Amino acid sequence: MRIPRIAIILGAWLLAITLAWWAVPPLADAPAAAPAWWNWYLLRQNAMYLTGLWSIGAMSLAMVLALRLPALERPLGGMDQVYRLHKWAGIGAALTAILHWGAHESGGWIKHLWNIVNRPARDAVLPGLGGLRDLAEHVGEWAFYALLVMVALTLLQRLLPYRRWRVLHRAMPVLYLMLAFHAVALTPLAFWSQPLGLLLAGALTLGCLAALWSLAGRIGRRRSHAARVHDVTVLGPAIDAPLEVICAMPPTWPGHRAGQFVFASFDEGEGAHPFTIASAPGALGHGEQGEALLRLIIKPLGDYTRGLAQRLRAGQAARIEGPYGRFGLWRRGARRQQVWVAGGVGVTPFLALLEARQPPASARQAQQPAVQMHYCTRDASRDALLPRLSRLCGQAQPPVALTVHSAAQGQRLTAQQLRRGATPLDIWFCGPEGLGQTLRKGLGTAGVRFRHEVFAMR
Repeated sequence: MRIPRIAIILGAWLLAITLAWWAVPPLADAPAAAPAWWNWYLLRQNAMYLTGLWSIGAMSLAMVLALRLPALERPLGGMDQVYRLHKWAGIGAALTAILHWGAHESGGWIKHLWNIVNRPARDAVLPGLGGLRDLAEHVGEWAFYALLVMVALTLLQRLLPYRRWRVLHRAMPVLYLMLAFHAVALTPLAFWSQPLGLLLAGALTLGCLAALWSLAGRIGRRRSHAARVHDVTVLGPAIDAPLEVICAMPPTWPGHRAGQFVFASFDEGEGAHPFTIASAPGALGHGEQGEALLRLIIKPLGDYTRGLAQRLRAGQAARIEGPYGRFGLWRRGARRQQVWVAGGVGVTPFLALLEARQPPASARQAQQPAVQMHYCTRDASRDALLPRLSRLCGQAQPPVALTVHSAAQGQRLTAQQLRRGATPLDIWFCGPEGLGQTLRKGLGTAGVRFRHEVFAMR
C-alpha cells in the first residue's frame, strides 16, 4: 500500500517534534518516598506537554502552508496538494488540541482520586512570564474552543456558506497568535535550552510571521493581476450549463502552462475561488489592446457560481491570482501508458492540455506520449463540452483516443477498464472525489501512478 505524500510529511513533522521532546531530560525527580499518585502526575505532565507541542507544531505548519508559496508546489506536487496538507495539518492540530485539553483536565481527576490538597510545583518558565501563567491558560482555552468550532465549520460545509465561512476563517491567524502566546508562556524553561527549544522557536517564529502576513492581506498579493472580463458565454440552454469566461490579462501576467489553475475574484465581497485555466498558452490569441487571453469554464455548483452568468459582463474588472499547479506534467522518456480521466467539469485542465497538442506539432509536442482518455458525463447527448472535447481529441498530435462514459446510458467507468492494455500506467484524474477514490482503490498500486487534482480548498 502506497502511503500518501501528505501523510508522510505530516507524520515526519510530528515525529521530529516527538523525538526532540523525548531527548529532553526529565523535568522532575521522584521524591525519596514517592506517593502513589506521583507516576500518574508525571504521565499527565508529559502527555500535556507532548500533545501541546504536537498541536502548536501542526498549527504552525498549517499557517505557513496557507501563504500559497510557489516554492512548496514542486516538493508537494502542486498547490492543490499544498492546500490538502494545510487542511490535514489543521485537523491534526484540532485533534491533538483535544488530547492536550484532556491531559490538562486530568489534573483535577488525579487530585480527586488521591485527595491531594496542594498541587505539585509548577515547572519554571521563561523569565518575566511567570505572572502571565493564568492569562496564558485562559487565552489558550478560549482559542482551543474557537479552533474546534472553526474546524467543524470547515469540515461540515453545509453548516455555513462559503462567503460567511471565509470571513470567519480570517480569524484563524488571530487564534494562532493566541495559541503561540499560550505556548511561549507555559513551555518549561528547560525545554528552551534543548534542540526542542530551537525547533519550537523556529516553528513559532515562522507561524507568527505567516499569521501577521495573512492579517495584513498579503497572501498571494505578488501573484495577483488586475484583469478584465473579455467575454462571457453560457454553453447551452440547460439551467446547469457551464459558463465560459474569457479574461484579458495585463502585461504583468507571466503566462501559464496547460493544466494550471488560478484564484479568480469577480466580487471583492465573495473573495477568490479556484478555477482551472481551460485554454493552452496563446490558444486564444490576444485582446483588442494586445492582452493575453485565457479561458475559465465554470460549472454552476454553488450559491456563488450559480449567479455568475447574471452578474458578469464584458469589460468588468477581475482579480486573477496565479498561475498555480503542476497538473499534467509528465516525465520525459518514461515508458508508461498515460491515461487521462475526467469527470464533469473536471475536463477543464484536459481541454487546455489538448489545445497544447493541436497542429502544427512542435518538437516538444512530438516527444509527448500517446494518451488514452476517458470522459465521464451524466448525459452525453446533453453535454455542452463534449463536441469541443471530441474535436480536440481527434486533431491532437500525438493522438489522444477518447472513450465517453455516459451515466444516462448506463455506462460507468471501472478500474478494470483502465487496466486494459499496456502497463505500467500514469493516470491523471480530475473529477468528483468519490469517483477518484473508487478508481484508485480498484487499481491498487502495482504499476500505477495516480495523480488526482484536488480542488477542495475548504
